[in-house]
Amino acid sequence: MTKPLKMLAVSVFIISMGLFVLSIGLRVSGVYLNTTASLPVGFYRIVDEPIAKGTYVAFCPPQMDGFSRAVENGVLFSGGCPGGYGQLLKQVYAVENDHVQIDRAGIRINGRLLPNTAQVATNPAVIQLPPYTLNAVLDAFEYLLLADLHPHSLDARYFGLTHRANILHVVRPLLTWNSN
Repeated sequence: MTKPLKMLAVSVFIISMGLFVLSIGLRVSGVYLNTTASLPVGFYRIVDEPIAKGTYVAFCPPQMDGFSRAVENGVLFSGGCPGGYGQLLKQVYAVENDHVQIDRAGIRINGRLLPNTAQVATNPAVIQLPPYTLNAVLDAFEYLLLADLHPHSLDARYFGLTHRANILHVVRPLLTWNSN
């Protein structure tokens, strides 16, 4: 191995380790780093606020074969959630007493079709989750979590409602930027 190549390899290793240590430090201090296109890229901090429409939340995704394959293929990070999954960040779109309908065409809340919510059959990030359908009025412990910035987001269109017990924190953007 030539000297410049060794220097490059060492530099990449040091930068990677630095980012890893930084991410642990941020996490311990209550800050999440979002690097996905589902929400604005950036830092989100944990806040002591109630779960409501429009808030962002950190949650554990449901245990499903599709999520296990997503972790195996590097689409979803592994982590401390049941099934070994990493936490996800999404926005709350529906709460108690909202009527939610989910099918291939998209998601409707109280009869209104939301943009960018159609299920995508050829979505490589979804790892071939089966079509999901739902027609329900949410109870006090059910939430619809979405990321409408990206039509290929791994969200409620593929796994449905999220129970309150799976929501870990309400988070607010601390510093975000456009990833486009």
